[in-house]
Amino acid sequence: MPLDHYVTLGRSGLRVSPLCLGAMTFGEDLGWGTSVEESQRIIDRYIELGGNFIDTANLYTKSHSEKIIGDHVGRHPARRDRLVIATKFSGNLYPGDPNGGGSGRKSIISACENSLRRLQTDYIDLYWLHNWDVHTPIEETMAALEDLVRAGKVRYLGVSDTPAWKIVEANMLARFRGWSAFIGLQIEYSLLERTVEQELVPMAREFGLGITPWSPLKSGALSGKYTRANAGQQKADRGMFLDPFLNERTYAIVDALEAIARTHESTVARVALAWVQAQPGVTSTIIGARRLAQLEDNVKGVDVKLTSEELGRLDSLTKPALGFPQSMQPMFPSIHNGGTTVNGTYAPPSAFGIEKGDKPY
Repeated sequence: MPLDHYVTLGRSGLRVSPLCLGAMTFGEDLGWGTSVEESQRIIDRYIELGGNFIDTANLYTKSHSEKIIGDHVGRHPARRDRLVIATKFSGNLYPGDPNGGGSGRKSIISACENSLRRLQTDYIDLYWLHNWDVHTPIEETMAALEDLVRAGKVRYLGVSDTPAWKIVEANMLARFRGWSAFIGLQIEYSLLERTVEQELVPMAREFGLGITPWSPLKSGALSGKYTRANAGQQKADRGMFLDPFLNERTYAIVDALEAIARTHESTVARVALAWVQAQPGVTSTIIGARRLAQLEDNVKGVDVKLTSEELGRLDSLTKPALGFPQSMQPMFPSIHNGGTTVNGTYAPPSAFGIEKGDKPY
């Protein structure tokens, strides 16, 4: 499935590629990352392959990421209009200024104006709340975002790194007031990060938010670069994100990915991406490429179709232990269904039910 086999994001008409180009590494301002020239080559190749969805944030590489994208496509309106450019607010670029970040009206409007300037565009296709600001009422945030939509500066809204209950509050508030609601959910999701399956994934599926996973390779732990054989020999620029996961559990997953990759004549990274893409509710997976070669390899993950047996093998290695009340769900069919089959699910009747011969009360 090439990148130009588009999918709609959540319950919206916004068409996006199944793999989104993540631009967090565009720029070398943090001492690591992708040069301006290489970033431009990556953008060009992604578009050439049919990709139309680019994701960044005001905070990425001290805002240089937005500027690189703007310098490259913003001066060409016809090219810019063919793209879905997403960026985020909440991040504070200005030490000493309490209103420089967060999700208050003052911060949101300022962040949007600055992102528009750096991106050299009149509008942002998808504006993400980057992470939940506990100090700002969600009514204020949603009202400010609605104003930006009505002003034509933002087309769609998304939410990232926020509790499920707060997202539902925001969208219910928007629905009842006739405001724009979040259509997308950006969350960390990979074979090594599945705790989102407790609340966030079911919430997104129930309320129609398209899931766009970030870090599907867990900062490179599932890229195939780090194996049991070379443990301790490979050094990563972002070691603080990666090192805690280079352990026996990860190596066991990589072993399984390698075996499946051989079957498909593919790579570990592509199989790991294919697993994420196959998860219910996932619309477009964000891939971050620091080098053009990484992009070339990763985009081929859309062509890998895992069998149910392969998905089950990976699932059994990484299935999370869910907490209460999800931990009780296996017993619910017995409590609810009275020994009948409902939507294909059967369980024997609960011992608490009235049986033949019992005296009714």
